[in-house]
Amino acid sequence: MPGKIASAALAIAAIAASGPVYAAERYDFGRPATPQEVKGWDIDVSPDGAGLPPGHGDVQQGEAIFAEKCASCHGAHGEGKPMDRLVGGMGTLRDKKAEKTVGSFWPYAATLFDFVRRAMPLNAPQSLTPDEVYSVSAYLLFLNGIVAQDTTLDADTLAKIKMPNRDGFVSAYPKLGASPKP
Repeated sequence: MPGKIASAALAIAAIAASGPVYAAERYDFGRPATPQEVKGWDIDVSPDGAGLPPGHGDVQQGEAIFAEKCASCHGAHGEGKPMDRLVGGMGTLRDKKAEKTVGSFWPYAATLFDFVRRAMPLNAPQSLTPDEVYSVSAYLLFLNGIVAQDTTLDADTLAKIKMPNRDGFVSAYPKLGASPKP
């Protein structure tokens, strides 16, 4: 046993003698990102629509894009299979088997845009143009009965949409002066 303790002590001493390891040494991979590279990843959109890019898209364009790039995972009309269902589920959130879809669960249309823009399609995330994302968003909102078939979305109109479940969430950060919800 004393030999093992001595070996461990020698190993620790050798590591200590090699000098301190600082975070910059541990994580100094590659080169610093350029401001343009950082800007390319700074694409978040807030629930109130802040950060939505210029562009526009309508339901008809969205239907064509959805058929080409989304239907293989979400079904021809967002009914699901093999991936998540995107349409329907209205009035089921209090059920034991709630159907959490774009129309029944999502509280903000801008977060739909943000998610589609960042993560879809699954095989090529961030490959859709802003116009394509506005179009797919318009189509999904139409399928859920939230917008009319002749709707065209842009940063202004998308941010103004009130989703059916907008008031179904309680903020972890209540506004000053607001009474707490149970």
